[in-house]
Amino acid sequence: MNDREVSELEAQEARLVLPRFTYEDAWTLGTLLVGMARERRAPVAIDIRRGPQQLFHCALPGSSADNDAWIDRKRRVVERYGVSSFLVGARFRAKGTTFEESSRLDPDRYAAHGGAFPLAVEGVGVIGSVTVSGLPQAEDHAMVVEALERLIDGSPASAAG
Repeated sequence: MNDREVSELEAQEARLVLPRFTYEDAWTLGTLLVGMARERRAPVAIDIRRGPQQLFHCALPGSSADNDAWIDRKRRVVERYGVSSFLVGARFRAKGTTFEESSRLDPDRYAAHGGAFPLAVEGVGVIGSVTVSGLPQAEDHAMVVEALERLIDGSPASAAG
């Protein structure tokens, strides 16, 4: 990762701010991700939280309890830094180091790998997270970004067709 890639990830997060985030929105986002994963035969687990409350969780065929552990580790990075787990890792790599080497956080509890993304609400800030685990980190991240784009555009049904 270089500074340009970090800037692109930061711009992506600035763009993906929600007007609101309700229980119904959590269900819509979660089912959208499940539909995308099924369509792609992606062996993932999906988790959506608002604050400490888990609003949605699904484990698809091929996923395992390890994916749930990865979800927890990536989610903690979002909660601590307020940005995506992929962006946190990219910022460390852009400085010529790694999150594991330089963050001073327990790698058994924190993972700056792609797949956890902040749920930010206009005028409020980060209120939760959405996480996918089971694919290579860039693909986990991309799946979450695609789903948030569809949610914001108001066309979640387009994932199924």
